[in-house]
Formats: sequence, structure tokens, C-alpha cells
Amino acid sequence: MSSELESTPLVYENPDFLRDLSYDELTAICADLRHEIIRACSLYGGHLSSNLGDVELTVALHRVFDFKKDKLIFDVGHQCYAHKLLTGRTLEHLNERGHTAGFQKFTESSYDPWEAGHSSTSISAAEAYAIARDKKGEKFDVVAFIGDSSIVNGLALEALNDVGSHPNKIYVILNDNDMSISQPVGALGKFFRSISTGRAYNKFKHGYRRALERNAVGRKVFEWSHSVKDAIKRRLVPSNLFDNMGFTYIGPVDGHNIKAIEKALTRAKRASKSVVLHFRTTKGKGYTYAENDRTGYWHGVSPFDIETGKPKNLHPGFISWSHYMADLTDGIMAEKENAYLVVPATRKGSGLEKSFASFPDRCHDVGIAEEHAATLCGGLSVNGFHPVLSIYSTFMQRCYDEISHDCARIKANMTILVDRAGLVGSNGDTHQGIYDVAYLKSIPNLVVTMPSTKAIARALYYQSFDNHGVFAIRYPRETVPDTEECMGAEVPFLRWRYERVSSSKRLAILAVGPRERVILAEAKKQFIDAEIIDPVYLYPLQKDNVLPLLSYENVLIYDSYGIKEGFADSVLAALLEAGYRGNVLVRAIPNVFVSQAKLNEQLSDYGLLPEQIIAEAKKILS
Repeated sequence: MSSELESTPLVYENPDFLRDLSYDELTAICADLRHEIIRACSLYGGHLSSNLGDVELTVALHRVFDFKKDKLIFDVGHQCYAHKLLTGRTLEHLNERGHTAGFQKFTESSYDPWEAGHSSTSISAAEAYAIARDKKGEKFDVVAFIGDSSIVNGLALEALNDVGSHPNKIYVILNDNDMSISQPVGALGKFFRSISTGRAYNKFKHGYRRALERNAVGRKVFEWSHSVKDAIKRRLVPSNLFDNMGFTYIGPVDGHNIKAIEKALTRAKRASKSVVLHFRTTKGKGYTYAENDRTGYWHGVSPFDIETGKPKNLHPGFISWSHYMADLTDGIMAEKENAYLVVPATRKGSGLEKSFASFPDRCHDVGIAEEHAATLCGGLSVNGFHPVLSIYSTFMQRCYDEISHDCARIKANMTILVDRAGLVGSNGDTHQGIYDVAYLKSIPNLVVTMPSTKAIARALYYQSFDNHGVFAIRYPRETVPDTEECMGAEVPFLRWRYERVSSSKRLAILAVGPRERVILAEAKKQFIDAEIIDPVYLYPLQKDNVLPLLSYENVLIYDSYGIKEGFADSVLAALLEAGYRGNVLVRAIPNVFVSQAKLNEQLSDYGLLPEQIIAEAKKILS
């Protein structure tokens, strides 16, 4: 791959020009789109492999449909890079503030009718558009473009079940780049699928039904003939899930052959009901490192060198919190024979490949099925295992009910590793991990913690196996010094850590998570007369932890990893109940959806940089 890719960005005004091109010219356009996706991801990071795999599909869709009026909904929403390039947008500064988002966005373009960062929402949204269209008497097509891993989620299956039983036609594009879906075989199968989308067949079928449904006798004849046809078809034509759910199924089709894709789409347009079109694609197509990837490394990437495939932004001397917790997990799995690791398709993202390789009989990847993952853990706990559920904060909210009803309610002993807690920067408002404490604290029989150091994290992990019920350990999408001590921390259950005794009792700073270390170091360095408190345990709140705060004139609550309605409001309520008469200042993330930006930009926006907190402390003490 030439280094020339790191030069001029590609921009198209709109996709109309595609309809006038030959297939050879379209092949060249697809190559250009891939080059631009690789170039942009190498500079800014992004979802690389999935976008390289769907280029021909996207081009063909724009040739057959007119998305100035028709609707195209991507699922997961990060598969839209080629779509964005074809609809007048650039990938320059991808995911940075004020620039193109990595997901479809209403505010970016009328070509984006839906937006989602979580999976499996497209079919529900597509059905909604189709219902509204038909109720209003409008004329447009609705296309849900869904990846194979997304379609196995319960939400997608619920939507398929509903769509198949209603007349509001949509097109479901199944981008199959990893899993196998049963393929109808045999000449009769091909014959029936061919005539079911044929123009003459559908014209006859509609006329036949209209003629017979004019009176009661005709309706009886139609019902009898329809049942006979279905019985013959079931006997002669192997069916699959989509047939049985009421869809017309077309496929599998080569998802990199534009002519074949267009032929399938044209057939689908003739069908009288909703259609599932099954396309087989190669994830990472066009970039050797991504094509050969079998671990998921190239799914979402940080900036990298195109020639070597090596990451650009290395942090020597540091380890990510995710990989540190993965190392601890590997040790836990080796040490505790009843430990059972469960992940909802986040094995690679959370660095847990080693545990899966070392303990395959006690590691379970359920795919994109967060609700199932939580209830599975509850059941495992009842049966004598100690499940460890590793999950991103932003995805955990999808299984709130299961954590409450199927885990905490039955007092299941289990550990939840809450990865990506806090602000995550560029992925924007769908992926910020800032809400979990606020909703988890509404659940009984549950403990929520956040360590500030590796040693405390290790102590909490082992403590979570001491039958405390559901025990959540939050950690951010950031790094920690690799040389930092990781042993020996004493963490008494549910007790806060008062780090530094103030001589004047004028100010106590209650600081959550790893940035507490920065606050403590700066307070010492700048001789700030304040008590620095590392709460560690965010829920439940113990009265004995709060009472010492009553002796301070001022209390500053600093939580840069959660919204105010989480830990900060719990402390405020406890202080009020205890009769505190001093001044309280809260610095936490407001309860808003935080847009894409660099992490430090997001922190600065809300006054949450450590230096801003130190400035607040100086102001209070002046």
C-alpha cells in the first residue's frame, strides 16, 4: 500500500454519478473508496475492517436506490464510511470535534435517517419508517444494512419476528462476513426463489388474490390454495429462519460483485413482502493486514503506519487499564477454579484473548447479547460458579433489567468488570461510559467500586470473590504506568481511603478514580491544605464514611468518570441527611449526551481537568 495514501482526501459531491459508470469504472471507484478509508483510519483511527468489507454493497445500494428519498440505516452504525464519502462528506479529522462522526448522524446529512452506536437497532427503526410511510401514503424504500454479528442480538430477532408478520415492506441487507447462515440447496429451491421474485409471478399472485377475495367463497378457495402451495413448498424447498419468519429470502450472493448485488436488489424490489438479502463479504478487504486478521485487531484501530501495520501512538512505560485488568483476570482464572469468564463480543477490546486461550472450558463469548450474558452469569452463580462479566459501560446499560432481576435480586455472587468507564472521547454520544453508577445505585445487593491505582484494583478484584453479591469494578479507557506497584493495597470493605490529613479542616476533596492520584500529587506539590479522599466504594454509601466530612468547612466532590446524578448526588444527599452546614462544590459530568471530541477537550468543557480542580481548591482556600 503506497504512502501516497497519506495525501489528498477523497470527496464526492453526491452518489448520482455512480449510475452512469461502467462496471470497470465502478471497480476503480471502489478501490478509491478503500484507499481513502485506509488513509483516514491510519491518520485518525476508526472502524477499519468492517468499512473495507462493505464498499461494493454500499456502491450498489446507491445505484439501485435513491437515498435522497429512500432510507438507508447501517447496523452497527460504524459501517457507513463509504456511504459518507459518496454523500458529500470527508473523512478528514474523523471523529474529532466539529468533523465527520464515525456513525450516521442526523445533523450531518439528510442521507443519514437514523443514528446508533449500539448494534441491532436498524430493523426496528426501518419498520418504524415503513409504518409511517404507509400510514402517510408516501412512496420510498427502507433498507436496514445489518452485520451478521448484529442480527443474532435479541433486539434484531424481535424486530424480524414483528416485521415478518406485517405488510410494511422493508429490505434487510445481511452483511455476512464471519458467520454461516443455512443455505437453501437444490434445483427446486433455486426455481422457487427465482419465481417468487419474478414479475409475472407476482402480477399473477396479486390478481389471483384480488379476484378471489371479493366474496366469502372466493376467500375460502384462496385460503385453501395458499395452504396447498405452502405445504408443497415446505416439502420441496429447504427453508431457513427468514423464510419461517415471513420474509422473502435471497442469497447468499457475492457481496463484492456489484453486478450480482444489483441483480439481487432488483429481484427484491419485485417481491411483495419484506426481503432479507444475504451477502457474503470479506472483512478488511483490500488491506492485507486487515484481511488476514483473525483476532479482531483491525476492527477498530488507533492511528497506524500503512506500510507496516504498526500503531503510531505507542505509550512506552504505560499499560491500558483494559489490559491490566485482563492480566489480573488471567491470574484469577488460574487461581480460582470456580471463576467463569463471560463476555458479550468484547473479548478483543478488553484484551482477554489470553484467558480464552488458557481456559477455554471456562470462558464464554455470547456475542452481541448483553442481556443473555447477564442472566447467564446469574444462573452460573446459582450453580456454584463465580462468573466474571467483562463488559463496556456503554453496553452494560442494555442489560439493566437482567442485572437487577436475574443477578442482584437473587443475590448472585459475581464480578462485573466495567470497561471504558468515564468519558471515552472520539466515539461520541453513543459510547460515553458515564451513566452506570447513576442507574446501578438503584439496585439492591450490588456494590460499585472504582480503583485509583493498580494495587487497589487488584485488591478489589480478589475481594469481589468474598461473597458480596454483584460486585462491579469500573476502570477507564486510559493508561496507567506499567511500573506502578500492583500489590499490597489494603482496601477494607466499603471503607473510603482518607489520603492526607488537613491541618486546618478547611477543605476536603473527594476525588473518584485514577485522577485522584493526580489531585493528590498536585496538592502535595503545591502545598494545598486539603484532605484528599479516595472513595473507592461508590455504592452503597456508608454513613461512617460521610461523618468525618462534617468537620470540614468546604467539601469538593470531584467525579470526572460519572454524571452528577451518580456518586456526587449520593454524597450530597448523605451530607444533607447528616446535617452538614458547610459549603459543597460539585465537579462532575452533567447529565447530558457528550459529543465526540478529544478526551481532554471533553474534560475541559466541564471543568474536570485536574489542574482546573486544583485551581478551584486554591480559590476556596484563598
